[in-house]
Amino acid sequence: MTGGAIAGALPMPILLIGAKDELLYANQAAEQFFDMGVGLLLRQKLSDLLPFGSPLLQLIGQARERRASIAERNVDLSMPRTGERLADATLTPADEGAVILLLQERSLAQRIDRQLLYRGAARSMSGMAAVLAHEIKNPLAGIRGAAQLLEDALAPADRALAQLICNEADRIRALIDRMEAFGDPMALARAAVNIHEVLDRVKRVAETSFGRQLRIIENFDPSLPPVWGDRDNLIQAFMNIVRNAADAAPAEAGEIVLATAYRPGVRIATAVAGEGQKQRVSLPLEVTVRDNGSGISADLLPYIFDPFITTKSHGAGLGLALVAKIVADHGGVIECESQPRRTVFRVLLPVAFAGTDHSEPAHA
Repeated sequence: MTGGAIAGALPMPILLIGAKDELLYANQAAEQFFDMGVGLLLRQKLSDLLPFGSPLLQLIGQARERRASIAERNVDLSMPRTGERLADATLTPADEGAVILLLQERSLAQRIDRQLLYRGAARSMSGMAAVLAHEIKNPLAGIRGAAQLLEDALAPADRALAQLICNEADRIRALIDRMEAFGDPMALARAAVNIHEVLDRVKRVAETSFGRQLRIIENFDPSLPPVWGDRDNLIQAFMNIVRNAADAAPAEAGEIVLATAYRPGVRIATAVAGEGQKQRVSLPLEVTVRDNGSGISADLLPYIFDPFITTKSHGAGLGLALVAKIVADHGGVIECESQPRRTVFRVLLPVAFAGTDHSEPAHA
């Protein structure tokens, strides 16, 4: 395999920058990163792709002068066309004043780190639920039973109080039951799952219940290969995401967009639930759920997948935490970006493979 073929196959954006800061080469990941085809990219100067006064231009000059590699973390590459983004940059001098620029977008690393936090929070929830189930459920059942016995002996005016005790006991038990869902599963019943069938099931439920007043739009890639996952768990995860989107969408002109896409090049080492050792997992399958609600505040956004964090007045704050756990159990990644009238939940999932060795996709 030639050097150009190797660079083209790498998932990180790679640019070869000439002595006059013209672009001499860009791999496929760079095309996706800058949202520009290679033909147009190679007609640009590097300064055309960077924000005004970017320190990256100075770093390139230093790499040329020193004839040594330079690495810089958290370089701001935000542009109006591509939005806000940070990346780690590595610059390596080449022949005739050229410099090789390799970028690694920070958001992916941050998303992976975040998954570890979600999984740790889920384990804490599992331990807490076990304690609560043992220490609270049994006495709670006694309290409820006593309240039912008292209800028959009370005057009609006081029976409402006994019923209130029963209702509150039922509410506490339901909360504990929901927390027990965070227990680590023995093993997911994984198989090749058509993600569009999962989303279609979620859509049909939404259209007949909590999302009746909304317009739900599908924007699917019909050539998408199957997900390697547990169908029922995936339905539960996306049902929770869509339900949250439905709650956030306006009563009039409310809209939810379900979209799928194939994003090759994302591979991480992760432990998939039930399989023990870490393995390299490809996460090219992207599912997004977008709503046109008022958005999530910037202060709350980093914590929305944490247990007991909610924007709803009557919410328990466990729905999105459970979603994060299910996605993590699949070895996937979930993230959210939000602004007024546009909130997007993005889930990256592993592709199903033809062989048990997970070496080749089932189909492209």
